[in-house]
Amino acid sequence: MADAAHDQREHGFPEGLVRTPGRRIKGIVERVLATASPDDFRTHDVETLPLAFEGIAGDRHAGFTRRSGGREPWYPRGTEMVNERQISLLSTEELEVIASRMDLPRIDAGWIGGNILVSGIAHFTLVPPRTRLVFEDGVVLRVDGDNVPCRIAGKGIAEHYPDREGLDLLFPQKARNRRGLVAFVEKPGVIRPGELVTAHIPEHWLYPQA
Repeated sequence: MADAAHDQREHGFPEGLVRTPGRRIKGIVERVLATASPDDFRTHDVETLPLAFEGIAGDRHAGFTRRSGGREPWYPRGTEMVNERQISLLSTEELEVIASRMDLPRIDAGWIGGNILVSGIAHFTLVPPRTRLVFEDGVVLRVDGDNVPCRIAGKGIAEHYPDREGLDLLFPQKARNRRGLVAFVEKPGVIRPGELVTAHIPEHWLYPQA
């Protein structure tokens, strides 16, 4: 905090600006998953997950660019834009919390289109943008940000609990800030279950109100 105070005085930043220093947090890859076809939202377990610069070959989210949708209201729908959403990452701990909040016995990563399931990184969805996820065998993913929960993923859960109504709408409510991260490939390679992953979290500041 002393360094933060010095920086505030040195650079004329507002008093009380909150600085979080950079750090590294280690986790484990529990599962890797891929879609059976580009038309399928759901994913299934695979032994290895090969990644190229454009993402997962044959995946519905693969590509250097993508078309804008409801998440990008500042563009006309269907506008070609850079693809920062190549990979979906989830946390075992957060899936357990979501399941509990929805009063469900479990939620599987594959039901909501996850590609990489990790454990051991607390508050995984709150990992900030620009974080590098460095995998033991050399792959590096760059975090774009949190994955906002949507009704499509909720429908994937509802398929497995046909006796429960409204799960498609309940999921976006209960999974906010726990839905995991989206990332793009910075350094390609192959990811395998059981390998270490280290989140290289950069120094960041809480942007002040005007």
